[in-house]
Amino acid sequence: MKKIVWVCTALLLILVVAGCGKDAAGSNEETKKIQFGATVGPYSDMVTKAIAPLLEEKGYEVANQEFTDYVQPNKALHNGDLDANLFQHKIYMEAFAKENNMELSEVIIVPTAPMGLYSEKYSSIDEIEEGSQIAIANDPTNLARTLGMLEDEGLITISDKVDALTASVKDIIGNPKNLKFVEVEAAQLPRLVESEDLSAVPGNYALAAEMDLLDALALEDMPDDYRNRVVINTKDVDKQFAKDIKEVIKSEDFEKIIDEKFQGFGKPKWMKE
Repeated sequence: MKKIVWVCTALLLILVVAGCGKDAAGSNEETKKIQFGATVGPYSDMVTKAIAPLLEEKGYEVANQEFTDYVQPNKALHNGDLDANLFQHKIYMEAFAKENNMELSEVIIVPTAPMGLYSEKYSSIDEIEEGSQIAIANDPTNLARTLGMLEDEGLITISDKVDALTASVKDIIGNPKNLKFVEVEAAQLPRLVESEDLSAVPGNYALAAEMDLLDALALEDMPDDYRNRVVINTKDVDKQFAKDIKEVIKSEDFEKIIDEKFQGFGKPKWMKE
């Protein structure tokens, strides 16, 4: 009887130890997996072609879930279905987090496709004629960027009180060429390059329409607040995977991939320093 009890006890201990070992291994394995989320297009490509390969060299297993809207990536992150996402700029992130009671934080800003001013009628800014018609985005965030780009090119003057969340054409206080503005949904702007004198197209929509960013008459000198960033839940900011994401994006290998495969993307301030 004692021998049977001893054998049973030994078997039980082996099973417990094996179970603990399996849990530990599973836990370690889990920490080496990163579930990204990104919108379909250039930022999903940036995850799969630039970020994931470098993280895999560090021993991570990286998956990327694609989204077709700007709401679900943050909801999935907040719910724990994602570890990180890449699709949004600072202004959107902060407004969305506040409205939806989320705690979101950026890991690092990445190169971002800039707004561009495109035309099949003109080949330079200097050629733009009096009364020309420009198609522009009708949402405040993209419109604020458009107004800033047009001011940088000397085409208009805007109020110094432009708010990225409430911007409108009423913020234009100087229009020496009497330009006419046609406001449409941002996704429609690539199609209007042919029919309007000019069209101010956000970079992600230009790329989705297979436009060459370098064909623009002008590219936006984008403030970093408008550049996309890798975003995580605030509770994860000190975790190793967040530190490793930042490290690979700051690497020379990442910048080399950007220069080769993402031509025309504006680099953030930290990359230029």
